[in-house]
Amino acid sequence: MFDGIVLMYYVYILQSIKTKTLYIGHTDDLAQRLDEHNTGRGGRYTRQNGPWMLVYSSSHPDRASTVRR
Repeated sequence: MFDGIVLMYYVYILQSIKTKTLYIGHTDDLAQRLDEHNTGRGGRYTRQNGPWMLVYSSSHPDRASTVRR
């Protein structure tokens, strides 16, 4: 906790609307990261296969537990 703010981390699964493939990632800002994937500011794979829709997410208290998930 930092000044009353609890930082959460997220595991997420996206599905390409175009190719139906899945992409798994993790982030501390789910809305921003989804926007990045859908506006071409993600990695090469997500730029080439977008647009994306969120099909799953789960929150975790720290980055280590997020990556383990």
